[in-house]
Amino acid sequence: MTEPAQRIKVLIVDDHPVVRFGLRTMFESETNILVTGMAGSAREAFAEFDREPPDVVLMDLRMPEMQGTDAIAELRRLHPGARVLVLTNYEGDEYIVRALQAGAMGYLLKNTPQEEIVRGVEMVANNQRCVPPFIAQRLVETVGRDELSQREIEVLTLVAAGKSNKEIAQRLFISDKTARNHVVSCLTKLGADDRTEAVTIAIRRGLIHLDE
Repeated sequence: MTEPAQRIKVLIVDDHPVVRFGLRTMFESETNILVTGMAGSAREAFAEFDREPPDVVLMDLRMPEMQGTDAIAELRRLHPGARVLVLTNYEGDEYIVRALQAGAMGYLLKNTPQEEIVRGVEMVANNQRCVPPFIAQRLVETVGRDELSQREIEVLTLVAAGKSNKEIAQRLFISDKTARNHVVSCLTKLGADDRTEAVTIAIRRGLIHLDE
């Protein structure tokens, strides 16, 4: 077995205890990786990082108190050399873009095979980016895409809730015509043929979120 001083130290950050302990058990079978801490929230992660700085922070994006992208940015602010590898269930384009913009060096989904997760940890520990081909392709497709304005996101969220143009106008204190124009703009920017397809695309990309 590799000496502890030479092993890659990993901090696991996930709000689900089963996931944290499952990942720790998985890494225990690897001779070159050592789990030095686990945290269920961003605040716990900051404290664990201060207690024993890891080589890699393996972090989920959906957590209590502070979302993963904000946690990544704050961790990088506090510790500019921190290396973060995202491991999450969320594959929307916006999640990916925001995580990498916040400073993450890699992005993997939780259904990724063990050997690929291990490889990702090794890559990030060596200051290499870990972005699987299908995610890289999604990023390429995102470049140059017209972004929805904050108002358009609000409108599309209401469309997802089943609101008509008139109801949207009343809710946002705008005219019926303005509401209709916003909906048309959303369809155009998303390349959707109708309201349902626009909502489906926006949810997949992580632009809007249905109540869980």
